Amino acid sequence: MADTDTRPSTVRRMEGAEAAQLAALATVFEDLQYVLRCCEHLVTALSGRQRDDALVEALWTGALVGYTRCFSGRAAVLTTVDLAELEIDGDVERFHGMFTKLRDHYASRHVNPRESVTVGVAQSNDGRPNGVAIVSAPSPAVDESAVRVLGRVCYGLSGLVDARMQQAQNDVLGAAGQLSPAQLAALPLVHLTDRP
Repeated sequence: MADTDTRPSTVRRMEGAEAAQLAALATVFEDLQYVLRCCEHLVTALSGRQRDDALVEALWTGALVGYTRCFSGRAAVLTTVDLAELEIDGDVERFHGMFTKLRDHYASRHVNPRESVTVGVAQSNDGRPNGVAIVSAPSPAVDESAVRVLGRVCYGLSGLVDARMQQAQNDVLGAAGQLSPAQLAALPLVHLTDRP
């Protein structure tokens, strides 16, 4: 009877252009999945009776950072041209630009994204200063419709990246098929660990 167990006994690390492309695609796919999870949690947090503003800001900031990272020029996986392939109503490129600007705002190292502060001097009737006023104005709250649009865009991009990953996996397997068993055995081992 033939052995039908197809589990690999060993996994070897592949290098080269095909493997690098697949790794870049997988990294972007994971970021898109992270953003989708953030959006799901945001919709729940925004609809709750007792809104936790710290949680909302953390999820929104994480979603914006993760989304923008998917378009990194270093990874060269997604570009704004890919947005045109999505079949989503509305100006997706305009939303993309807005999300990028919001990422810069929420992830700023220099500016508080939650509020702006103005300092004034109280003036008495005789014209002299008699006190200081510190006035803070909250920034607009996270909008559920923007969260939903971001989720739709990421969902569409996930499908696009997944299709590219399928092709990239075939390319890696093809490159590995060009190696002799001895060459394959000489590649470094990848130690797989069980994840919960």
